[in-house]
Formats: sequence, structure tokens, C-alpha cells
Amino acid sequence: MGEFRPVPDVLPYLAGSWWLKRSVRDLASTDEGTFTGTTTFSPLHGSGPLGLLHHESGTFVWRGVARPAERTLHFLPGAAPGTADVRFADGRPFHDLDLTSGRWITGHPCAADLYRGEFTVLDADHWRTVWRVAGPAKDLVLTTDYARDRPRDQPQAD
Repeated sequence: MGEFRPVPDVLPYLAGSWWLKRSVRDLASTDEGTFTGTTTFSPLHGSGPLGLLHHESGTFVWRGVARPAERTLHFLPGAAPGTADVRFADGRPFHDLDLTSGRWITGHPCAADLYRGEFTVLDADHWRTVWRVAGPAKDLVLTTDYARDRPRDQPQAD
């Protein structure tokens, strides 16, 4: 695969707003869908370690039907400097995240299914996730491309 951009500290890198486009492929049925929208990483306030509140919202199209969709995650400071501990909105653990090399592979068991995620930083304003979900209930590949949402008058990074 191509070059990755190391990120010394994941939380400041993610902070702000991003455009996103996700493709969802069901490998068992060959159905395909898309999710397009925005995600915002804003300061997380409250008790406990401070981090980022991740809120994603947009439109999910599956089998020709469009519907609104959203999710919320918490990105907390990880065990090692520059890393993150990603949790669901209710506080349950989701996965760890370390982009200091520009690439990270992680996993999350969900009932009998296993989520395997690969995160890659392409440059200062673009990153990608690929989640492979396998198990008795699911056989999916979810690929999401993120592009930083910049004001129109701000120059784009190379």
C-alpha cells in the first residue's frame, strides 16, 4: 500500500470537522450501500479524562432506500502518549487507536462477530478506515474516506 503519514498525537490531528464517504459491502449478499455526511471531533467536557466527542451524521443509502443515520463515540487519551482509547457513547470500550506510525490495526469483538479495523493517515487532511466484519451474523467491508472540512478561504495542504 502507499505511504502513511505519522501522527505524533491522534487527538489534535482528529479535532475539527471532516467530510466523509463510506461504502458498505455485504460480501454474502453482494448488496452495497453508501453513507455520506460529516463527522465532528469536538472537546469532550465532564468528569474523567478529557478527550473528543465524535459525532457522525449523514445519509445512509441501502438497497435504494435513503435514511438519516448518526453515531456518537468518545475518543479519550490512550495509555501511551499520543494514542486514544475509543469508547461507545455509553462508555463501553470499542478499540484503541495509535497513529504514531500513520497506520493502525485493531479489533473489536461484538457478540459472535469480529470487527477488524485498519486506520491509515494519508496526509494532514485525509485519512481512511477499513473495517472488516466477519461472523455468523455479518460479512461486511466498510471503507470510509475522511477529508478535513476547511473554510473556503483557507489553503488546502499538499
